[in-house]
Parts: sequence; C-alpha cells; structure tokens
Amino acid sequence: MTPSNPLFNLTGRTALITGSSQGLGLAMARGLGAAGASLVLNGRDEHKLAAAAAALRAEGFQVATSAFDVTDGAAIAQAVERVETEIAPIDILVNNAGIQRRAPLAEMTEQQWREVLDTNLTSAFLVTRQVAPRMIARKAGKIINTCSLMSEVCRPSTGNYAAAKGGLKMLTRAMAAEWARHNLQVNGIGPGYFATELTKSLVENPEFNQWICGRTPGGRWGRPEELAGAAVFLASPASNFVNGQIIYVDGGLLAAI
Repeated sequence: MTPSNPLFNLTGRTALITGSSQGLGLAMARGLGAAGASLVLNGRDEHKLAAAAAALRAEGFQVATSAFDVTDGAAIAQAVERVETEIAPIDILVNNAGIQRRAPLAEMTEQQWREVLDTNLTSAFLVTRQVAPRMIARKAGKIINTCSLMSEVCRPSTGNYAAAKGGLKMLTRAMAAEWARHNLQVNGIGPGYFATELTKSLVENPEFNQWICGRTPGGRWGRPEELAGAAVFLASPASNFVNGQIIYVDGGLLAAI
C-alpha cells in the first residue's frame, strides 16, 4: 500500500540502493518500496541478492537486482548503463554499501585503511559520478548517502570508519553545492547503533550492549525498519528544498553527554 499523502508517494520512481542484500540497506529498500518505488538491489553476492529480492517480491514490491562491486569504476559504469537502459531511469540513489575493519590506528594495516575508505567513501563518489549526470540531464534526482553518527564522533579502533564517514558527510555537502541548481537533492542519513547481522556480536556482548543502551537516551539499539522513514522523506517530494543535510537517526545519542 502506497501512502495517500503525495508528499511521500514514490509511485513511478525507481531507486537503486547499494549494499541492500541485508541489514540497513534492505530495510531502507523495503521502506522505499512501501512508499511505491520500484527497487534495484545491489550487492556483490548474487545469491544473497536473489534471496533479498525474492523476499521483497513476496511482499508485493517490484524488484530487480544489479550485482556489481561499488569500488570498481568500470563495473559501476556498465551496471548503471544497464539499469538505465534495461530497467528504468534511476530517480533515487542510495549509497549505502559499507564495511567495518576495526583496529587501533597504530596497528592498522594499510589494507584495512584503504579497504574501508574505498568501500565507505570512494564508492559513493564512483557510483554517483555515473548516476548524477543522467539525473542532471533529466533535471531531477534524489541522492541519499548513508553516513553515520561517526560522521561526527569516534571511539577507539574505528578511525578508518570515522574518517570515511566524516568524509562522506562533506562529500554529501559538496554534491549538494554543485548540483542543487539542477534540481538534485543530496542528503545523508546518519544511523546510530542498530541491531543488524553485522552488529550481532556487539549486541550479544553484555558489556558493550550495556554501554550502548546507557549511552543512548532512547535506552536501546535501533531497529532497521526505524531507518525507513528518514529514507522515504529524503527520497520524496517532501524534501524538495532540503539539501546538503545529514539526518541523524540515533535515539538521541549525539544530543547528550
């Protein structure tokens, strides 16, 4: 069922969501689909993509898949061309692909540094570089970058991740500064601590779980579906004059000390 309020209705629009075979990417895809968007899921594992797509189709959504590596510029160019010509023009792009490689900075390897920066930051530039010119030609487009509360703060062992997400915040603003005049809205979502497949070990760590719940004014971890509302807002006509902003969905964590 799509929303009756036209401000939040995405019927007739197509959304490409990177890193959407599971976790927060899949949750945002589901939210966009519920608002009426046709979905193109992305990931590197074709089997996981197929399973995610099947689950969403069973819920009544229109879903296609596009398996490509978001750090490979040539593969991205081919994939975006294929989506645009064989599926539909991309109206909404969600740059969500990301990884975590924790290590103290003094012990972090160059590979751990580069892998996180390439996947969490450079990929957003590479994918958007292929999609944005097409949006500019159509004079319309919504781009959503998945930032993080670590776009603002950090904790030990996450220096590479924080550097990438801090850079993504500023890349979001740079994109908005350049493309707003073409009627593109570029914004970010900054999730706090969410319980997903990737954070399962942290949720199940009693000490860390207690620390997160105590540190977060909401007193708990976020649920993936709680990210969908911000995604729909930033993808919809309701945000047509919102540009270069980061919406933090963190249970109040950044608001309190």
